[in-house]
Amino acid sequence: MDIPTRLQTLDWERYTKCARQAAADGIVLLRNEKAVLPLPEGETVALFGVSQLCYYKSGTGSGGMVNVSHVVSIREALEDEPSIRLNRSVLHLYDRYVDEHPFAAGEGWGKDPWSQAEMPLDKETAKQAGRDSRTAIVVIGRTAGEDRDNKAEPGSFLLTETELDMLRTVRGAFSRMVVLLNTGNVIDMRFADEIKPDAVLYVWQGGMVGGLGVVDVLTGRVNPSGHLTDTIAERIEDYPSSGNFGTGVRDVYQEDIYVGYRFFETVARDKVLYPFGYGLSYTTFRISARKKQSEPLARLSVDLEAEVTNTGHAAGREVVQVYAQAPQGVLGKPARVLVGFEKTRLLMPGESQTLQIQIPVRSFASFDESGKTAEISAWVLEEGRYDLYVGENVRDAVILDSEDGAFTLSEDWMVLQEEEALAPACRFDRMAMSEENGEVHLVYEETPLRTIDVEKRIYENLPGEAAQTGDRGLKLSDVEKGSCRLEDFVAQLSDEDLCAIIRGEGMGSPLVTPGTAAAFGGVTKRLRDFGIPAVCCDDGPSGMRLDCGDHAFSLPNGTMLACTFDRELNEQLFSFLGLEMVKNRVDCILGPGVNIHRNPLNGRNFEYFSEDPYLAGEMAAAQLRGLHQSGVTGVLKHFCANNRETRRHELDSVVSGRALREIYLRPFEIAVREGGADALMTTYGKVNGIHTASLYDLTTTILRNEWGFDGIVMTDWWAAMSEDPSELAPSEASEPGTGEAEGEDVRRLKRSIEGKTYDFSPMVRAQNDLYMVVPDGEKTAPSEDGEAGEPTTLSALQGGRLTRAELQRCAMNICRFAMKTEAMKRLLGHPTEVTVENVPEGEDLSAVESVTFQPVPQEGLELDLSSVHPQRGEDYLFGLQVTPNTHYRIELKAESVSGVLAQIPVSLFFTTIPVAEWMFGGGEGKEAVKTAIFFSTTRNSVMRLHFGQSGLVLKSLRVQRTGD
Repeated sequence: MDIPTRLQTLDWERYTKCARQAAADGIVLLRNEKAVLPLPEGETVALFGVSQLCYYKSGTGSGGMVNVSHVVSIREALEDEPSIRLNRSVLHLYDRYVDEHPFAAGEGWGKDPWSQAEMPLDKETAKQAGRDSRTAIVVIGRTAGEDRDNKAEPGSFLLTETELDMLRTVRGAFSRMVVLLNTGNVIDMRFADEIKPDAVLYVWQGGMVGGLGVVDVLTGRVNPSGHLTDTIAERIEDYPSSGNFGTGVRDVYQEDIYVGYRFFETVARDKVLYPFGYGLSYTTFRISARKKQSEPLARLSVDLEAEVTNTGHAAGREVVQVYAQAPQGVLGKPARVLVGFEKTRLLMPGESQTLQIQIPVRSFASFDESGKTAEISAWVLEEGRYDLYVGENVRDAVILDSEDGAFTLSEDWMVLQEEEALAPACRFDRMAMSEENGEVHLVYEETPLRTIDVEKRIYENLPGEAAQTGDRGLKLSDVEKGSCRLEDFVAQLSDEDLCAIIRGEGMGSPLVTPGTAAAFGGVTKRLRDFGIPAVCCDDGPSGMRLDCGDHAFSLPNGTMLACTFDRELNEQLFSFLGLEMVKNRVDCILGPGVNIHRNPLNGRNFEYFSEDPYLAGEMAAAQLRGLHQSGVTGVLKHFCANNRETRRHELDSVVSGRALREIYLRPFEIAVREGGADALMTTYGKVNGIHTASLYDLTTTILRNEWGFDGIVMTDWWAAMSEDPSELAPSEASEPGTGEAEGEDVRRLKRSIEGKTYDFSPMVRAQNDLYMVVPDGEKTAPSEDGEAGEPTTLSALQGGRLTRAELQRCAMNICRFAMKTEAMKRLLGHPTEVTVENVPEGEDLSAVESVTFQPVPQEGLELDLSSVHPQRGEDYLFGLQVTPNTHYRIELKAESVSGVLAQIPVSLFFTTIPVAEWMFGGGEGKEAVKTAIFFSTTRNSVMRLHFGQSGLVLKSLRVQRTGD
């Protein structure tokens, strides 16, 4: 039976409107003295700060590299706003300054500056602006990202002295002052108490339409309803993780489960400037809540009903937050734990809405890894009274009026039994809480260490082998149709096939959409002959990274989306992203990122959601549901404890079993159980001495056996693996600070990038299915001189270090996943076709269908460009198949047919990275040759020529390997 092509429509206008709503709803209003906001109609505004001309749409690195045609900055949105009159003199002042002090973009990966140098502002200029304008708006900008942590220094987490002087000067000249923080993360906020601006807003990084969301809130078209997903403490040193957030190769999570508000609300309330969940509105609300049923334990949930009434004078939305307080018992507990939240619709003044909130009893439980409660490796409810607090933030939430609280237990109750997994082997003391005479005190205790033999566990749980049959003519489509079993299909694969299917090809594989992160599944001709599609995955989560130069939608960052506390909005936004992915033949995007904001200095916090695991998990689940609606999926990352970027390839995160279960694994578990997650990515580093890429207890014991996950797991790109699953055995436990020699993991990384890693057996044993990435999917063994004797997956199989059944298990996981993808539908001839409507004039969303990658031989490659006739603003793409980590000389020969004074600019890009800027002068037919040196980092390199003017006649382009 022929299956018709499924037709879908992506309404770009609705997509933009949804993103704009998220960019407004995620804004957090921290101060609004004298009701300075919203700005009244016709308000005269002076805009200060160089960041008005350098809006950060996202953080840096793979999670933010989305090509867009245009980003609407805060300044542009204000200039286009008819209800606001901007002070042109102040704008021109900043224009001149930036002309003389161009923005620094950084040189190379992970080198972007955290901020731009601020313009010194003299008092007389500010006073004149104050006479001409009624309200001052100051924009402060910060960025950070992959391989680029923040630092506790001016220009990063701290404000510079120039910025502080500007704020003081503006405060002295204006009676109405607003500060906008265009950041990916919370920063030092002591300036707010010193300078006392009337209004302060975290406007985060709102993607390509972020400026519009900011102006919607400033004008009152949208009433701010965002709430903080992190605690803002007085000083960076006040965060309990700061003493162990380092630059070496080992971070000890000594704060244990006391991350963020779990610490502050328990023993350091006086260190908080703005509590978790805090956020103001232009109106006021009254929240009244009650417990609905009398026997929650029998129902295994506590059901609440919360009535929210708008008691102010403006329409608005409110978030109801529910926190649990458990008895301290012998385990010790935080004073508050977020266990539920809901957001109202838009309520008119005087209007009410009743929200239903259901809280599973397990949400109140603690993990006992050592048997303090007589239960080992179990989720336990200790005897005593459990209370609920309901309100608009963790500090102001009030106790639920109930005779027995949420519930009361007369004895301990074991909720769920687990296996010991991931316990540390390194001795250290961790934070704990002790209660005396009703007072809770901070103490330290020895952390329980590993007691199991992981290698023994692996061997005792080896899968059964399917006897190899050779090619019986079965295709993967036969499995999909139900005419054969997956086991019978995989039994056809040879050992070489099994060694190939566990590897992804990238970056920029010619098998899938040009410029994307990787192809996996059908990475060899033999695998494709079996009907296994080449599945495409691409960088995210703030939109698609298309290194071929194609445009995509840039979304608000993860922190901002979580600050909305709005599951429905996140789901809707990601359903639009899903349609955009289908249009671009991308099957899975690398995100959501659900790591914890353990410390404000983590550069990648912008990709992640919160210091709270429940909120992070709920946001991830909502985004995954949106992607799934459109037939695509996301790859949850980074599994797990990826909470620092500095030396991330070498980093060993030393964490207790309890902290892993309650904090760092919990958001992944929620996304798997509630969001239907079917793909995860492990990290570069280690958890408790073992690389997560080969950590059996992470990817098999917990993920698959306990959570019931049946999807795929992949490594991060070029990740290292631990050869021994018990690399740090309990008998070898050492003090923090020792471990593998620095630099070894970096050496492994370089070899992987060069395509010289061939043995993936440690990964396969852990049931981490896919190694990401190799430059050539067909090459499974060394072929170059000097590589003889290099271990391979096949040699591991032949030598008994790996079983065929383990390879078959990974192959079945990959095939099971591939069958559900759009790639499979395309292969079978019934793809989903997406038409984009309501595209703005000038926006080019046409996708590059394919790029031919031409090998560059030793003698060089010459391309005839005489048939290419470039016009102004056009691009010419070409693909090169080169040796990674090698220098190449590129020569472009062309002639200008314009006048002698003509200047025709041509830019050369590798993916989105500028390689050279050439200028062809007018020569009335005289040929010119322009040269650049290009350093290859991938085997398949997408190159792009961009023509700034018409009038150039192209001749040829030559590529030659240099002698370097």
